Amino acid sequence: MSSAETATPAATDARAERRAKRIAKNISSFAKQHGGTAEGVVEYVGRTATRIVMVGADGAWGDQVAPTYAVGQRAAELAGMKLHASFEGELALRVKTGAYEWKRMAGIQLGG
Repeated sequence: MSSAETATPAATDARAERRAKRIAKNISSFAKQHGGTAEGVVEYVGRTATRIVMVGADGAWGDQVAPTYAVGQRAAELAGMKLHASFEGELALRVKTGAYEWKRMAGIQLGG
Protein backbone atom coordinates (compact mmCIF):
# COMPACT_ATOMS: atom_id res chain seq x y z
CA MET A 1 0.00 0.00 0.00
CA SER A 2 1.19 3.50 -0.77
CA SER A 3 1.17 6.27 1.80
CA ALA A 4 -1.68 7.95 -0.13
CA GLU A 5 -3.80 4.82 0.34
CA THR A 6 -3.10 4.67 4.07
CA ALA A 7 -3.53 8.40 4.77
CA THR A 8 -6.62 9.33 6.69
CA PRO A 9 -9.01 11.92 5.27
CA ALA A 10 -7.99 14.30 8.07
CA ALA A 11 -4.30 13.94 7.20
CA THR A 12 -5.04 14.52 3.52
CA ASP A 13 -7.10 17.61 4.36
CA ALA A 14 -4.34 18.96 6.60
CA ARG A 15 -1.76 18.49 3.85
CA ALA A 16 -3.98 20.25 1.31
CA GLU A 17 -4.50 23.15 3.74
CA ARG A 18 -0.73 23.50 4.28
CA ARG A 19 -0.18 23.59 0.52
CA ALA A 20 -2.94 26.18 0.11
CA LYS A 21 -1.39 28.36 2.83
CA ARG A 22 2.05 28.16 1.20
CA ILE A 23 0.64 29.15 -2.20
CA ALA A 24 -1.47 31.91 -0.58
CA LYS A 25 1.73 33.44 0.84
CA ASN A 26 3.14 33.61 -2.69
CA ILE A 27 -0.07 35.18 -4.02
CA SER A 28 -0.07 37.74 -1.19
CA SER A 29 3.58 38.55 -1.86
CA PHE A 30 2.85 39.05 -5.56
CA ALA A 31 -0.10 41.33 -4.73
CA LYS A 32 2.01 43.38 -2.31
CA GLN A 33 4.73 43.87 -4.95
CA HIS A 34 2.23 44.89 -7.63
CA GLY A 35 -0.06 47.49 -6.14
CA GLY A 36 -1.49 45.74 -3.08
CA THR A 37 -4.17 43.63 -4.75
CA ALA A 38 -4.43 40.77 -7.20
CA GLU A 39 -7.26 39.34 -9.22
CA GLY A 40 -7.22 36.23 -11.33
CA VAL A 41 -8.52 32.85 -12.31
CA VAL A 42 -8.01 29.25 -11.27
CA GLU A 43 -7.76 26.98 -14.32
CA TYR A 44 -7.31 23.28 -14.82
CA VAL A 45 -3.97 22.41 -16.44
CA GLY A 46 -4.58 18.70 -16.49
CA ARG A 47 -5.64 15.90 -14.22
CA THR A 48 -2.85 16.56 -11.77
CA ALA A 49 -2.41 20.34 -11.68
CA THR A 50 -4.17 23.66 -11.57
CA ARG A 51 -2.83 27.06 -12.58
CA ILE A 52 -3.62 30.23 -10.68
CA VAL A 53 -3.13 33.21 -12.98
CA MET A 54 -2.78 36.51 -11.10
CA VAL A 55 -2.99 40.10 -12.31
CA GLY A 56 -1.70 42.80 -9.98
CA ALA A 57 -3.18 46.26 -9.59
CA ASP A 58 -0.32 47.59 -11.77
CA GLY A 59 -1.08 45.17 -14.63
CA ALA A 60 1.80 42.79 -13.91
CA TRP A 61 0.88 39.13 -14.14
CA GLY A 62 2.19 35.92 -12.74
CA ASP A 63 1.09 32.42 -11.96
CA GLN A 64 1.28 29.67 -9.38
CA VAL A 65 0.65 25.97 -9.82
CA ALA A 66 -1.44 24.05 -7.31
CA PRO A 67 -1.82 20.27 -7.12
CA THR A 68 -5.62 20.39 -7.31
CA TYR A 69 -8.37 22.82 -8.23
CA ALA A 70 -9.62 22.82 -4.62
CA VAL A 71 -6.16 23.75 -3.30
CA GLY A 72 -5.91 26.53 -5.91
CA GLN A 73 -9.28 27.96 -4.95
CA ARG A 74 -8.47 27.72 -1.25
CA ALA A 75 -5.13 29.48 -1.76
CA ALA A 76 -6.82 32.32 -3.65
CA GLU A 77 -9.41 32.58 -0.89
CA LEU A 78 -6.76 32.67 1.86
CA ALA A 79 -4.86 35.39 -0.01
CA GLY A 80 -8.01 37.46 -0.49
CA MET A 81 -7.66 37.33 -4.26
CA LYS A 82 -10.74 38.25 -6.29
CA LEU A 83 -11.51 35.37 -8.65
CA HIS A 84 -13.01 35.68 -12.11
CA ALA A 85 -14.80 32.94 -14.03
CA SER A 86 -12.42 33.22 -16.99
CA PHE A 87 -9.35 35.08 -18.19
CA GLU A 88 -11.21 37.32 -20.61
CA GLY A 89 -12.58 40.82 -20.97
CA GLU A 90 -11.71 43.36 -18.31
CA LEU A 91 -9.21 41.14 -16.52
CA ALA A 92 -7.27 40.30 -19.68
CA LEU A 93 -7.26 43.96 -20.76
CA ARG A 94 -5.55 44.95 -17.51
CA VAL A 95 -2.47 42.80 -18.23
CA LYS A 96 0.55 44.82 -19.24
CA THR A 97 3.17 43.00 -21.25
CA GLY A 98 6.76 44.09 -21.58
CA ALA A 99 9.47 43.78 -24.19
CA TYR A 100 10.32 40.25 -23.05
CA GLU A 101 6.81 38.94 -23.69
CA TRP A 102 6.55 40.64 -27.10
CA LYS A 103 9.94 39.31 -28.15
CA ARG A 104 9.03 35.81 -26.95
CA MET A 105 5.67 35.87 -28.76
CA ALA A 106 7.35 37.07 -31.97
CA GLY A 107 9.93 34.30 -31.67
CA ILE A 108 7.23 31.67 -31.32
CA GLN A 109 5.43 33.03 -34.39
CA LEU A 110 8.65 32.99 -36.38
CA GLY A 111 9.54 29.48 -35.29
CA GLY A 112 12.28 30.62 -32.90
